[in-house]
Amino acid sequence: MSTQTPQRPASPGLRMGSPFGIPVYVSPTWLIVAAFITYTFQPVVASDLPGRSTLTTYLVAFLFAVFLYASVLLHELAHCVMARYFGLPVRRITLYLLGGVSEIEREPETPAREFLVAFVGPLASLGLAAAGFAVSLVIPSETIPHVLIWQLWFSNAIVGVFNLLPGLPLDGGRMLRAGVWKLTRNSVTGTKAAAWFGRGLAVALVGLTLGSSWVTRQEPDWGQLLWSVLLASFIWMGASQSLQVAKVRARMPRLQARTLARRAVPVTADVPLAEAMRRAGEAQAGAMVVVDHDGHPVGIVNESAVAATPEHRRPWVTVGSLARSLEPALVLPADLSGESLIDAMREAPSGEYLLVERGGDVFGVLVTADVNRIFSGV
Repeated sequence: MSTQTPQRPASPGLRMGSPFGIPVYVSPTWLIVAAFITYTFQPVVASDLPGRSTLTTYLVAFLFAVFLYASVLLHELAHCVMARYFGLPVRRITLYLLGGVSEIEREPETPAREFLVAFVGPLASLGLAAAGFAVSLVIPSETIPHVLIWQLWFSNAIVGVFNLLPGLPLDGGRMLRAGVWKLTRNSVTGTKAAAWFGRGLAVALVGLTLGSSWVTRQEPDWGQLLWSVLLASFIWMGASQSLQVAKVRARMPRLQARTLARRAVPVTADVPLAEAMRRAGEAQAGAMVVVDHDGHPVGIVNESAVAATPEHRRPWVTVGSLARSLEPALVLPADLSGESLIDAMREAPSGEYLLVERGGDVFGVLVTADVNRIFSGV
């Protein structure tokens, strides 16, 4: 499974390497699932390898956990390699408690590319399953290689089929999203449809587990129920996050730097704040730009700093002391809009940005608080 632009910690775990130039991290939570797999798989190993010591069977069970996550890594690498083929930046891959996540920083530009980036993951898992099944047929039974390969091909088959289920955040959900996007020509509609399917899958997963025990009139398998609840929680939260993203994207067309810009009044750094505010009021301007004596902008007066300055101090405080120097990254084209505008603001976080025309003339000031208001309540 894969995600776009997730907000994760800077250090998600232990870095294991960079295949194809993509950093791979293993979260400490992997140790939890590795221990669980080792404990639950050991009786299977002991049954398939009669006469082996308990220590040997536990070591084989642990090897299975390691190889299983190695195959999950190949699944995620398939997503990332295809994404990079289409020019999408990939931040990293993280292996954690419930599998792996590919952090792809931009969405594919077309439904077809979205479908392909999603489909190659399950395809890789099913390919590993097919290859493992073929190899298992020629390896003698009751040997360690046979036990490992047999369980690995079966597990990869389950991973591949499970990820094809049509609901976000699973790969099948992204494929469904691509299909709805193609039909409606609207990626937001596709996301909403696939996310609601994901929520339905989460409910069905727990419902089927409880329902099967009710039909057979047997006590539920509490281990199986626990995994069902964990997976359902993961799917539900991922689907809910996708719905949240869809709501944000639905408001993207309103994100136009030119229409959000405030008129700016130019002032030199030595002008008292009270005088600068008077000039801004007369000009009906919502921002102040510090200029040098040749009229070139050199800074933007910080709105928060102005609000924090007591009124009786404003005649004695110069605007230069409340301004942020105008770094190149704080100067944005006035024509920016949508995700391009968001990306530019992320590269240089600030309270205010100077908007300029293509010829370099000052158009106005974009205030981050005005942008945030568009997404308030989402």
